[in-house]
Amino acid sequence: MQLYHACLSIEPKKSLARLLNLIFLRFFFIFWFKMFKKIMKGGHRKPSKSDSTEKYAFGPPGSHNPGSVVVNHASLPVLNAPEQNSSPSVDIAPPPLSTAAVEPLPLLRDVPVSERQSLFLRKLQICSYQLDFTNMLKTVREKEVKRRTLLELVDFFQSGSGKITAVCQEEMIKMVAINIFRCLPPASHENTGQEVTDPEEEETHLDPSWPHLQLVYELLLRYVVSSDTDTKVAKRYIDHSFVLKLIDLFDSEDPREREYLKTILHRIYGKFMVHRPFIRKAINNIFYRFIYETERYNGIGELLEILGSIINGFALPMKEEHKLFLARALIPLHKPKPVATYHHQLSYCVTQFVEKDYKLADTVIRGLLKYWPVTNCQKEVLFLGELEEVLEATQSAEFQRCMVPLFRQIARCLNSPHFQVSERALFFWNNEHIAGLIAQNRHVVLPLIFEALEKNILGHWNQAVHGLTVNVRKMFMEVDAELFEECRRQYEEKMARAREVEDQREMTWKRLSDVAAERGGGNLVAV
Repeated sequence: MQLYHACLSIEPKKSLARLLNLIFLRFFFIFWFKMFKKIMKGGHRKPSKSDSTEKYAFGPPGSHNPGSVVVNHASLPVLNAPEQNSSPSVDIAPPPLSTAAVEPLPLLRDVPVSERQSLFLRKLQICSYQLDFTNMLKTVREKEVKRRTLLELVDFFQSGSGKITAVCQEEMIKMVAINIFRCLPPASHENTGQEVTDPEEEETHLDPSWPHLQLVYELLLRYVVSSDTDTKVAKRYIDHSFVLKLIDLFDSEDPREREYLKTILHRIYGKFMVHRPFIRKAINNIFYRFIYETERYNGIGELLEILGSIINGFALPMKEEHKLFLARALIPLHKPKPVATYHHQLSYCVTQFVEKDYKLADTVIRGLLKYWPVTNCQKEVLFLGELEEVLEATQSAEFQRCMVPLFRQIARCLNSPHFQVSERALFFWNNEHIAGLIAQNRHVVLPLIFEALEKNILGHWNQAVHGLTVNVRKMFMEVDAELFEECRRQYEEKMARAREVEDQREMTWKRLSDVAAERGGGNLVAV
């Protein structure tokens, strides 16, 4: 009422507008006051059943398991990852860092034996803290404490006193998993819009956290190779999941890390026989993804080095599984563009197969011919070098099965305008074993390459290639002069027929030109 009488005391038009404004403001304040009370009540409501379910959807507190970490390259899908539960997965996170938690502890050798296990576990906890290495001036003291602790643990195993309980082994593998299983940074060409470059031309990325990572890898290596490590106990922690994540890390751009991974995986393969088929299959899958999907993977060479040692230990007769691996993985590895970065290791693996079972020579040679480069001369030189190594281990029967397509390709290489390709093909005759195989089958080989030899002598621009060709031609002449003369006669007849065809073609064009001129084709343009 007071508001009403106050409004009446004002002029009629102004009073009405003032009344409406006051009413609007009053309702506005009432509305926001009720909303505020509702919000305040909502913050203190009792939790429902659904809330309790969501709170522990990732498992109860303290249930983190290093074995559940999945290591992925930032741009690649997980390949053959272990089956996960229906609930979402969570990355392993070490306890929150506090300056009080990372404090120097007494040395293991300075405490009584009864206290060593608890001290060992405390040291593992310190080593589980993840520190920021992007800023070298940050947490300097904590980094040094962790480094010294890792170094002590490595020395502990290296000194021969590395026999520890199963509990300590489990916690140590968890600590290793926390440190090494991480998301690898994307390569320079990924997610940046930059043009994809040759892997050999890219700058090497060195991990800034390597001073700590190296000690973690060294600790894992010492644990694996230690004679005190019981494989029956250790295989509970170094399981298939752990091995798969370890293999995924081969895509690291840091060559120092890949070198440690190569040594550790090789030792695991040798010590844990239960993991051998799984490791071979996992490497297979990486090769398939590299060949048919990405053509980019940093650790192909290191994986092939491991396989070279594994193939050397294959028992005879060779299993069908191993032959399929040769045909489906190793031979197709000649196809990708960056083959030069790992060709030395690949050639060694392929040659090992032929040396183990000479009957595989035909499969290997035909596989090389299938993926033979057409325009890449440097790649051709690599293929010719590998072919020579394979032929050195090839027996006469297998040589006869593939010599026709083989020497058709060699004839094309002999006439290559790139002198290194032609020269490398002519070097085959410097190998006694290959020269012997060719001499035994000269009736097939010489007719296939005679024309290429003659073309080189008549017109190859490189003097070294010309000299080598003369030597090879002379070698055939000395071994079988009759065959050589027969091949020369056939070559001359072929050249004569070619000249006749060319002359006939020119005469035909001349007649056509004369007929066109007679019919008034004055505007005809002569070519």
